Amino acid sequence: MDLRKLKKLIDLVQESGISELEVTEGEEKVKIVKSGVAGVAYAAPVPVATTAPSTAPGPATVAAPAEITGHFVKSPMVGTFYRSPSPGAKAFVEVGDTVKSGDTICIIEAMKLLNEIECDKDGVIKAILVDNGQPVEYGEPLVLIE
Repeated sequence: MDLRKLKKLIDLVQESGISELEVTEGEEKVKIVKSGVAGVAYAAPVPVATTAPSTAPGPATVAAPAEITGHFVKSPMVGTFYRSPSPGAKAFVEVGDTVKSGDTICIIEAMKLLNEIECDKDGVIKAILVDNGQPVEYGEPLVLIE
């Protein structure tokens, strides 16, 4: 997993009200937990369980991990992510902006064509998960809307 992506996820956990986040990409799995003492988040690889769960007695109540609330706008194609229509221009959206379905949120350049990516849900931009000029894959989360 890319270090920039890990940093973005750590920042997302620190800024949001969640205390724990688990992300799986292929065979890679990362769990980020916000420490209750100092408010610091850390990332550590988590092994994928391959054995049957134990039947040993445990606590009667187990709290479900906190989930990210919101909607991810995902990349519809492979290409290069751009936040603004041209270098030096104002970004299409910023964190905290209110967007409506159909609003342009970014551009993905693919094969020398600039494709405007539209928001598919009304809401408020909670996080922008990709850096300007960064390559993106099909289905990769670009923006979190709440």
